[in-house]
Amino acid sequence: MSVMDDIRQRLDALAPSAIELIDDSHLHAGHAGARSGGGHYRLTIVSMAFNGKNTVARHRLVYDTLGDLMRQEIHALAIQARTPDES
Repeated sequence: MSVMDDIRQRLDALAPSAIELIDDSHLHAGHAGARSGGGHYRLTIVSMAFNGKNTVARHRLVYDTLGDLMRQEIHALAIQARTPDES
Protein backbone atom coordinates (compact mmCIF):
# COMPACT_ATOMS: atom_id res chain seq x y z
CA MET A 1 0.00 0.00 0.00
CA SER A 2 1.32 3.45 -0.88
CA VAL A 3 1.60 6.24 1.68
CA MET A 4 -1.19 8.12 -0.13
CA ASP A 5 -3.45 5.05 0.11
CA ASP A 6 -2.58 4.61 3.79
CA ILE A 7 -3.38 8.27 4.51
CA ARG A 8 -6.75 8.00 2.74
CA GLN A 9 -7.61 4.76 4.50
CA ARG A 10 -6.87 6.20 7.94
CA LEU A 11 -8.79 9.40 7.22
CA ASP A 12 -11.86 7.29 6.40
CA ALA A 13 -12.29 7.09 10.20
CA LEU A 14 -13.37 10.76 10.08
CA ALA A 15 -16.15 9.90 7.59
CA PRO A 16 -15.16 12.65 5.14
CA SER A 17 -17.73 13.84 2.62
CA ALA A 18 -14.86 15.15 0.48
CA ILE A 19 -11.12 14.68 0.50
CA GLU A 20 -8.33 15.96 -1.72
CA LEU A 21 -4.80 14.78 -1.08
CA ILE A 22 -1.87 16.08 -3.12
CA ASP A 23 1.70 14.81 -2.92
CA ASP A 24 4.04 17.82 -3.13
CA SER A 25 7.18 15.83 -2.27
CA HIS A 26 8.77 16.51 -5.65
CA LEU A 27 8.78 20.23 -4.83
CA HIS A 28 10.99 19.57 -1.81
CA ALA A 29 13.72 17.41 -3.33
CA GLY A 30 16.91 17.80 -1.32
CA HIS A 31 15.07 19.06 1.76
CA ALA A 32 16.11 17.31 5.00
CA GLY A 33 12.67 15.74 5.48
CA ALA A 34 12.65 14.47 1.91
CA ARG A 35 16.11 12.92 2.35
CA SER A 36 14.92 11.00 5.41
CA GLY A 37 12.01 9.57 3.43
CA GLY A 38 9.16 11.73 4.71
CA GLY A 39 6.81 13.18 2.13
CA HIS A 40 5.19 16.60 1.82
CA TYR A 41 1.42 16.58 1.34
CA ARG A 42 -1.51 18.99 1.04
CA LEU A 43 -4.85 17.85 2.42
CA THR A 44 -8.29 19.34 2.06
CA ILE A 45 -10.87 17.39 4.03
CA VAL A 46 -14.55 18.04 4.73
CA SER A 47 -16.15 16.19 7.64
CA MET A 48 -18.83 16.60 10.28
CA ALA A 49 -16.14 15.45 12.75
CA PHE A 50 -14.82 19.03 12.68
CA ASN A 51 -18.14 20.55 13.73
CA GLY A 52 -17.69 22.81 16.76
CA LYS A 53 -13.89 22.52 16.70
CA ASN A 54 -11.43 25.35 16.09
CA THR A 55 -8.57 25.06 13.59
CA VAL A 56 -6.05 23.70 16.10
CA ALA A 57 -8.46 21.02 17.34
CA ARG A 58 -9.27 20.03 13.75
CA HIS A 59 -5.59 19.66 12.90
CA ARG A 60 -4.96 17.63 16.06
CA LEU A 61 -7.81 15.32 15.09
CA VAL A 62 -6.22 14.76 11.68
CA TYR A 63 -2.75 14.20 13.21
CA ASP A 64 -4.16 11.76 15.78
CA THR A 65 -6.02 9.88 13.05
CA LEU A 66 -2.84 9.55 10.97
CA GLY A 67 -0.90 8.37 14.04
CA ASP A 68 2.55 6.97 13.37
CA LEU A 69 2.53 8.14 9.73
CA MET A 70 3.22 11.63 11.11
CA ARG A 71 6.54 10.47 12.58
CA GLN A 72 8.06 8.80 9.52
CA GLU A 73 6.17 8.71 6.22
CA ILE A 74 4.83 12.28 6.47
CA HIS A 75 7.35 15.07 6.98
CA ALA A 76 4.97 17.96 6.26
CA LEU A 77 1.20 18.14 5.98
CA ALA A 78 -0.69 21.31 5.03
CA ILE A 79 -4.29 20.91 6.19
CA GLN A 80 -7.53 22.62 5.26
CA ALA A 81 -10.19 20.98 7.46
CA ARG A 82 -13.78 22.15 7.04
CA THR A 83 -17.29 21.12 7.94
CA PRO A 84 -19.84 20.57 5.15
CA ASP A 85 -21.40 23.95 5.99
CA GLU A 86 -18.06 25.66 5.35
CA SER A 87 -17.42 24.06 1.96
